[in-house]
Amino acid sequence: MSSEDTARAEQERRYGEFVAVRRHGDGGHVAELLLDRPKAMNAVSTAMAASIAAACDALAADASVRAVVVASSHPRAFCVGADLKERNGFTDLDLMRQRPVARAAYTGVLELPMPTIAAVHGYALGGGFELALSCDLIVADPTAVVGLPEVSVGVIPGGGGTQLLPRRVGAARAAELVFTARRVEAPEARELGLVHALAADGADRDEALALAARIAAHSPIGLRAAKRALRLGHGLDLRTGLDVEDGAWRSVAFSADRAEGVAAFNEKRAPRWPGE
Repeated sequence: MSSEDTARAEQERRYGEFVAVRRHGDGGHVAELLLDRPKAMNAVSTAMAASIAAACDALAADASVRAVVVASSHPRAFCVGADLKERNGFTDLDLMRQRPVARAAYTGVLELPMPTIAAVHGYALGGGFELALSCDLIVADPTAVVGLPEVSVGVIPGGGGTQLLPRRVGAARAAELVFTARRVEAPEARELGLVHALAADGADRDEALALAARIAAHSPIGLRAAKRALRLGHGLDLRTGLDVEDGAWRSVAFSADRAEGVAAFNEKRAPRWPGE
């Protein structure tokens, strides 16, 4: 193994056969959660769902991680959703047993405490788009095609889509997209707010990682508290939302990160975040 291969291996950890976590940048503060089932265009099988959940549990517990990018190793797809070939062989009991495993994968991404960015190219459909929607930000390239087609196969979006999509684009627009099961190409997806940024062709991962690096330059305590306030306060009345914000502010106001941030500003230097 070359020194380059050794270094890469030290920066990567596998979770089962289909998921990897890679660390980037000085200190490894950016983590990349890589969907790596290329032969199935990252269709989420039971095993893959369990691996996503396990990777998210590890990331959530790692205080050194300041931002996460969810990306794909497949050149033509982010993730095509649930593994329908696997499900075709399920009994009703099998499907019910799989449900908590599948749900844990989507919830794992959604509940990551640090900022998350999906890097989307090609197909992001059904559960694949729900994984992206579970992230705070979505960067897509011009090949991206997104949608929630579940009603066309007799089910509903079950990975958070009925709840996350209205929060991005509003109730009526979300209803139209879910009820028609239509696929949306990248330019319209950007216009509708389904993705927040369009990268150059093939540059979704690079742009997402660069954005994650800019985010990771800031206080890890501040980032987690800001995300918590944004998530918990959304949809509440203004007074209650401001109380949520106040609680998040109090959780960081007397932290070592806050003291370091003020000192670094006054000393005109880059902060050295203690992360506490």
